[in-house]
Formats: sequence, structure tokens, C-alpha cells
Amino acid sequence: MHQPMAGVRMVEVAQFTFTPAAGGVLTEWGADVIKVEHAEAGDAQRGMVNHPKDGTFQPLMDHPNRGKRSIGLDLATPGGYEILLELCRDADVFLTNFLPSARARLHLDVDDIRKANPDIIYVRGSAHGQRGPWAEKGGYDGSAFWCRMGSAWGVTPPDSPRVVTMPAGAYGDSTGGMTIAGGIAAALYGRATTGQTSVVDVSLMSVGAWAFALDLGNAALTGASKTPIPLNQTMMNTVGNPTVGHFRTSDGRWINFTMPQAFRYFADVCRHLGLDHLIDDPRFTTAENLRANAADAGQYIADAIAGNTYAHWNEHLQTMEGPWAPVQNPHDILNDPQMHANGYLTTLTDSEGTPRQLVTNPVQFDNTPPHTRRAPLFAEHTDTLLHELGHTDDTIIKLKIDGAIT
Repeated sequence: MHQPMAGVRMVEVAQFTFTPAAGGVLTEWGADVIKVEHAEAGDAQRGMVNHPKDGTFQPLMDHPNRGKRSIGLDLATPGGYEILLELCRDADVFLTNFLPSARARLHLDVDDIRKANPDIIYVRGSAHGQRGPWAEKGGYDGSAFWCRMGSAWGVTPPDSPRVVTMPAGAYGDSTGGMTIAGGIAAALYGRATTGQTSVVDVSLMSVGAWAFALDLGNAALTGASKTPIPLNQTMMNTVGNPTVGHFRTSDGRWINFTMPQAFRYFADVCRHLGLDHLIDDPRFTTAENLRANAADAGQYIADAIAGNTYAHWNEHLQTMEGPWAPVQNPHDILNDPQMHANGYLTTLTDSEGTPRQLVTNPVQFDNTPPHTRRAPLFAEHTDTLLHELGHTDDTIIKLKIDGAIT
């Protein structure tokens, strides 16, 4: 079996599915992927035991981490960090999804890693990109990819009593992981042919926007719909967790919470929703009690959000710690400041000289949004390409007469 990545070594400091899935793809392409996990806790996803498991096999972990070798390191210690740098000195790629503050604290930023290996390709997976007010916020595919980038809006019928959720677990994560893998492959090729290394960025938002690009392009061309999804009730998605679900606002829009660690975020959620009195309520003061009384807690959250508008919550929740997302339509997405801050939308000129908007591809190199050009007209470059191949005008005319070319 041909493995085009044989001989490539990657060091991965990442958790959950979205970014590690890229490493899983690369192992199947032949790469040696070294997964660096916390010396005691390991990948945080290992603790999510509410998924199928048979012995040591757990799809939630085996899917994104197939074929890797794992090492447990405490990067906060000098010894653990030095081992990481030793691994990086002989590596081709460094992959992480740690947030900017964590990267700075653990000395995992580009300059830190390139002190050990100036030629290493540095790759970041994120929820919302590396720039803009949401750069420091974590997120999951259910929030950043599915709801914020339009897919939830697109598949939810106008008369549906709920927001339609992703068709499968880690749906956006797996798609995004493949996108990161493609970006790594392109960066490796670029280094091999030019000698220049790269910084590669892919986010759940950029992948979600790319998946929804046709509707966004049409919306930009014709005038985006401002019609909210006319839904009429809240739908909770996870039994026992009041902080995972879709909540309807007073004007018929929806806010998504995707906080698997309910107790960690519950007090902050209460403060943002004006439910401070619930923080010390005995029903919710421990993780066990919150789980047992999740229906009550979820109803409080639903009622609070139903008491104000979508615009209010979209602004008011900006400082909330836990992962959340507005359920956005094309108009919202085209005006999302996070889209513009990260260059996920670009303006190009069509063949008639008219400026148009398109979604850029989700992979970025060296902190620079991709440059996008229009698509060619039919057979637009036939003559040029044949000239590059050495054909004369007479030959080209004959080929056209013969019907061999257009």
C-alpha cells in the first residue's frame, strides 16, 4: 500500500477530535504521529465515557487517534518541556489546538517551537480562528461549525419545533480534521519544493463557512435573507446536561449552548442570564445534583433566554466562558465580525469587472487569508496552455478545426 507520508514525523499537542483527527488521517498516509498527552490526565476526551466502549477500544478516542504513538508529558515542568523540544527537533510538523493563552503559558507558540527546529511546519486548529474577539474562545463543531456557520439554519424546516442537529457525532470535527490534513500535506510539499516552512491555520468556522459557501455566495449576490427561523420551542439534546441544547429567544431565533462540562460552566451561565440565585440553590451546587435536576436547570435557562431577543443575547453573551453560538442565517454570517477578522470572506472581480464575495478555502498559511480568483470561463485558457506546451498558432488552429480543442 502506497503511503505518501512515510518518513514524515509529526508532534501533536492537541485534545478532543477536531485537530487530532488530522493526525489520524496522516498516520493512514504513512506518517509517524507522536501524540503528547498530559502526564496524569491524558487527552481530556478520554474521560468522556458516555460513548460506546469495548475493552480499550472507544470510537471517540480511536477515530481521531488511530495509528499514533502516545507519550505522557507534563509540559509545565522543565523536564517535560525539554522532551517536547527534543521530539520537535527531529519532526516535520507540530500540531496543536491549544488556545492562545495556553500556548503562551506553556511556551508552545511558533517562535518557541522554532527555536528547537526552525524548519518545522507549525499547525493550529481552532474553533474561531487566530484573530478577532473570539480567538480566545473554545468551541465544538456543534456550535462553531454547525450553528454559527449556517448548516443548522439551512437544514431546519420553517415549521420545525427544534433546530436540526448534526447528522452524526464529530461530524464537523471529522470534516475539519481532513481539512487540516490537507493543509499539512500542502505545507510539506511547499517546503520540499521551495525550502520555505509555513504556519497553517484551520478553524471550525472556516470549515463550516466553506461547507456553506454556495449559499453564502448566492446570499451576497442577491441580498441575504434576514428572515429568522420560525421555531416555537426549546429542544434539549443531552439528557442530564442543561447546558447543551438550543434555546429560543423572544423573537423566534435560537441560541446554542454546547458545554459538555455542565457544572464547570453553570455558575457563569447563571450570571449571564440573570439567574444568580440558582448558583447556591442546593439542587445545583454539585455536579451530581445538577445532573439529577438537569430538567429544572434547563427550564430556567430556556425561560431566561426566551425573555429577551436574539440581538440582546448575541451581544450580552459575548463574555460568557462556555462554548456557545448564535444559530445564524446567511445574512448573519456575512456580517459576522469574526468572519471578516480572519479573512474567511474575500472580494474578487468577475470577468465583467464586478466585485463579488466568496468564502475562502478553510486552510490558511502564515497568518494570511488565501488569495481567491474567479473561475475561468469555458475554455478560456486553451490557447495560453497550448502555447506553454510549445504549440504554434497554426497547430492550434488545426486542432480547433479538427475538433480536438475548443
